[in-house]
Amino acid sequence: MNAPLAATRSGKPSSAPVFVLGSPRSGTTLLYDMLLSAGGFAVYLAESNVFNLLAPRFGALSVRANRERLFEAWLGSKLYRASGIDPDRIRRRIVEDCRNAGDVLRSVMEEICAWQGMTRWAENSPEAILYLPLIKQLIPDALVLHIIRDGRDVATSLGRLRYVRPLPWEDRYSVIGCGLYWEWIVQHGRRFGRLLGSDYMEVRFEELLAYPQETLNQIARFIDQPLDYATIQSVGYGSVSKPNTSFSSQDSGEAFNPVGRWKKNFSPKELMLFERLVGTTLEELGYSLATEAAKIPEDLSLRMTRLLHRSFFASKFWFKNNRWVRTLRPVLTGEEIDAIVLADDHPSVVKVANST
Repeated sequence: MNAPLAATRSGKPSSAPVFVLGSPRSGTTLLYDMLLSAGGFAVYLAESNVFNLLAPRFGALSVRANRERLFEAWLGSKLYRASGIDPDRIRRRIVEDCRNAGDVLRSVMEEICAWQGMTRWAENSPEAILYLPLIKQLIPDALVLHIIRDGRDVATSLGRLRYVRPLPWEDRYSVIGCGLYWEWIVQHGRRFGRLLGSDYMEVRFEELLAYPQETLNQIARFIDQPLDYATIQSVGYGSVSKPNTSFSSQDSGEAFNPVGRWKKNFSPKELMLFERLVGTTLEELGYSLATEAAKIPEDLSLRMTRLLHRSFFASKFWFKNNRWVRTLRPVLTGEEIDAIVLADDHPSVVKVANST
């Protein structure tokens, strides 16, 4: 028997946009797809990447020429094709009316809402969590769901995807850099989130899987919208019905379970080193450690490893957003956007919307 739906905060539907953010491979897509499957949101089965990719590459959007270049690249990408909206209508809105990244995202999502007859939208670009202060400045009514997952499982998944470039002396499959990246981005998200007060909520990935309706009830109160797990399973957009198994093993017949996979993928040496580096953060987030390594003070080698990785992440973020560096980079094309965001992870929203 399903648990009763939670009452919302206001007692009436909200139109506030919902941002589902967090470290990559933390379950952001699953939670986002669950929201869409529950109903009440426009269905856009892709990550917009407006704040974390498009806006940083095209400069000040107060300049019309930059808006035109952004629109042409976006129009040639799967990000547009997943929207299903009229290109001429959205061209007018972006080129004529937009002045910043918030305007662009809101314009695109409002056009999708109008096309589908909906009044509310959500967004799922995980690393946009690094832009939370800007997002809240430009979209003041935004509600933020920060989904957090065990950093050992995140690092296992990121390592297999080679998501984080290792330092020259590290193994190319090293999970150490991935773990430090997880810690860096989660700490940024939590620090920014504290500034948002009641507009920010943290969700544990493991609790969402273990206690779906109870966790959804808490989210429902936060976003002012009922979320019924039975309905979500029945509709089953995207990863709800087809989990992303890129971090799973290839063992035939093994049931898919994304929780605790790190136990089969860490060597004893890696696990001890990993927990020495990020064990304190794991414990702060409620994850039990498998070793006593976190109690061992960091030596100079570990301090340097942490410093070098975090400096690399921060420098990469700075270069990505620096306007002078941006002028030296080639114009971003639709094909390059597709290669970066891998929008194929989701089916086309056109097919989904036309089938309802």
